[in-house]
Amino acid sequence: MAVGYQSIKLLTFLTTILAFFIVSVQQAENPVPALDAFEQEAVYRALELVSSDVPWRVIFPDDLCVSAPHGVVCDYFLGENSTSSAHVTELSFGYVSDYNSNPPCAPNATLPSWIFSSFPQLRKLFVFSCFVGQSRVSFPGFPAGCGGELEELVLIDNPSLSGSLEGIVRSFVNLRKLVITGSGFHGGIPDEVGELTRLEKLTLSGNRLNGVVPRSLTNLTSLKLLDLSRNGFYGTLPESFVQLSGLLKLDLSFNQFNGRIPDQIGDLSELEFLDLSFNRFGSFGVPLFLSEMLKLKEVYLSGEIPDAWEKLEGLKGLGLSTMGLTGEIPESMAASLKSLSYLGLENNSLEGKVPDGFLEMENLGVISLENNKLSGVIRFRAGVTAKRLKLAGNPGLCVDRSLTGEGISSDSHRHGC
Repeated sequence: MAVGYQSIKLLTFLTTILAFFIVSVQQAENPVPALDAFEQEAVYRALELVSSDVPWRVIFPDDLCVSAPHGVVCDYFLGENSTSSAHVTELSFGYVSDYNSNPPCAPNATLPSWIFSSFPQLRKLFVFSCFVGQSRVSFPGFPAGCGGELEELVLIDNPSLSGSLEGIVRSFVNLRKLVITGSGFHGGIPDEVGELTRLEKLTLSGNRLNGVVPRSLTNLTSLKLLDLSRNGFYGTLPESFVQLSGLLKLDLSFNQFNGRIPDQIGDLSELEFLDLSFNRFGSFGVPLFLSEMLKLKEVYLSGEIPDAWEKLEGLKGLGLSTMGLTGEIPESMAASLKSLSYLGLENNSLEGKVPDGFLEMENLGVISLENNKLSGVIRFRAGVTAKRLKLAGNPGLCVDRSLTGEGISSDSHRHGC
């Protein structure tokens, strides 16, 4: 059920009033340095620009490092002469849930251009679904040298928020996490991205980014997750991807990459998730290097299905839909992939029969084979059924009616023998 803006404001008010009384007692017992007056004022102004009709100054009149709304976090730093000072280190805007009630964003919310220069120790900026209206909001520019302490920039589901990556990459040199998804960022990835050597997570999915992926990206040897999906990137994939040896997830789907998938990707021995689907790779078949990637749990590719699955018994999800696959489904897939819970081979040109082994796998909840050229009779072993079997678009394929029972989808009944 959708939560209204006014309801979110009320919830924020009640939870923060409770926090105010708790921290007031703690402050009396354990005095700490107060937040600098300049930063205190900057927090108020930022909150008012995000949600102008909440009386932030009335609700939180005291030191914001002691009593602050959820989403405003401080820390204490030891300076010269062993004196400590308080600074804002995290700002989070946009209501996520009742358990994460950040300041809600009003329809006229804006991000101030001074947000990075006003908080010299800011480590994290999080903005969730704040800019969703018709009016375009630009990601703020900022003076050179600002934001050098920022470690996490997370902008999620802000379709009206636009900007480029150049200023971000050149200024936030200590980033560990850069997440910009479902927004209106445009342009390419600057070569300077290779200088963000501390970066562990780079997610830029669902924007309007384009261009060739710079080779300098493969200098980010600390990366664990790389997601460039649902953009307009093109060109060939650099063979130097092998340098990202610690990568756990690689998602380049829904772009315009072409050429051949580099065999060097098979050397990413830690990879658990690989999605290169919905691109323009040539018809070179599904690469054989998959058989050497022993930690893969999910893979989404294109081409002919190789007969090399023996070492991938831990694979749980396999999606090869709408990839122009040809030939038959190898028996070795069913014999080896005993852990599969999802198999998607729909919208291809596969021929021949469905391996009996798939129909006997107790963990396989979804088998999607629609719109191929499969043929033959599907017979289930007594007592074993597929929870959901999709067969439409295979005129030569049918299910033995005498064995269809509980768990067989209505679509399958239409294909009785």
